[in-house]
Amino acid sequence: MKTKKVGIIGLGHVGAHVAYSIAVQGIADEIVLVDQNENKVKSECQDLIDSVAYLPHRIKIAVGGFADLGSCDIIVNSVGNIDLLRGNNNRLMEMDFTIAAVNGYVDKIKASGFDGVLINISNPCDIVTRQLALGLKLPRGRVFGTGTGLDTARLISALAEQTGIDHKSITAYMLGEHGSDQFAPWSCVSFRGKSLDEWAKTDKRFQFDRDEMQKYAIGAGWRTFSGKFCTEYAIASTAARMVHIVFQDEKQILPASCELCGEYGESGLFAGVPAIIGAAGAEEVVELSLNTQEKEKFHYCCEQIKKNMEHLKEIK
Repeated sequence: MKTKKVGIIGLGHVGAHVAYSIAVQGIADEIVLVDQNENKVKSECQDLIDSVAYLPHRIKIAVGGFADLGSCDIIVNSVGNIDLLRGNNNRLMEMDFTIAAVNGYVDKIKASGFDGVLINISNPCDIVTRQLALGLKLPRGRVFGTGTGLDTARLISALAEQTGIDHKSITAYMLGEHGSDQFAPWSCVSFRGKSLDEWAKTDKRFQFDRDEMQKYAIGAGWRTFSGKFCTEYAIASTAARMVHIVFQDEKQILPASCELCGEYGESGLFAGVPAIIGAAGAEEVVELSLNTQEKEKFHYCCEQIKKNMEHLKEIK
C-alpha cells in the first residue's frame, strides 16, 4: 500500500494548523515539516508527535529539509510574515517577503525531484502561486492555490446564517483576486438547484443586501485578524480539504487560484475560479455562465492582479 506523504513549508500559525488538521483527520501517513526557524519547527514537530498517541490512526511526523520534499506527493506552501499585516488590511504587504522567500527555495524544491502537487497558501496568493508554478515548471494544474476557496467558505457561512439553509446545500463562489477586489457572482448562487433570484421572489430570508454580504465575506478575514493578529482554523481546514481531495482523486469542484489560459477571456495570470480538483491538482477550470456585469467585474479583478504583478520586477 502506497504511503501518502505531505510536505509543509513554513510552520507559522497557518502551517502548523495545516499540519495538525491533516494529522488529526488522518489525511496523510507522513508529514515533513520544513522551516528556516530550527527551534520553532522542532517544537511544532514535537507537539504534533505528542498528539499521535491519542489519534485513532497512525501518522509519522518529522522535521526535514528541501531535499526531503522530493518523495512527497503533495507540498503545502505556507511561508509568510503575518506581522507585516498589523495596522493595515492589504495582503500585498507580504509580497516582498513571500516572493523573495519563494525565489530563494523554489530551485531547491525542483532539485529534490518533486513531481507531485503543490498547494500554495502564501499571500498574495494568486501572485505567489504563479511564481511557484513558473519556477517548478510542472504540468499545468499541478500547482494551484487556496485562492478564493476560503473566501467562498466565508460567503457560504454568511448565506447559511441569513437563510437558515445548511452550508452543504448552498452553491456559491467568490471569484477573482484573493484580496479586496474579489466579488460574488450572485447569478450563480443556488440552493440545491433553486437559484437565489427564484427564492428571493417569495421568501424574505433571501431578500438581503447583496453588496453588504459581499463586503462581509471580503472583510471576514480581517475581522478574525483584528483580535488575534492571525487567521488559522479556516485556512487550515481549506488547505487540508484540498489535500484530501487530491489524495482521493475526488474530482470535486472548488474555487482555487488557478492558471488562466483563455478561460473567462483571461491569460497570463492565476486567479480565483472554480476548478475540478483531483489527483493531478486543478485539472480543469470551470467557466461559470456569468452575466455581463459579472464578466466586467471579473476582468477588473484580473487587471488588478496584473497591476500588482508589476511589482515583481522590483523584487530580487
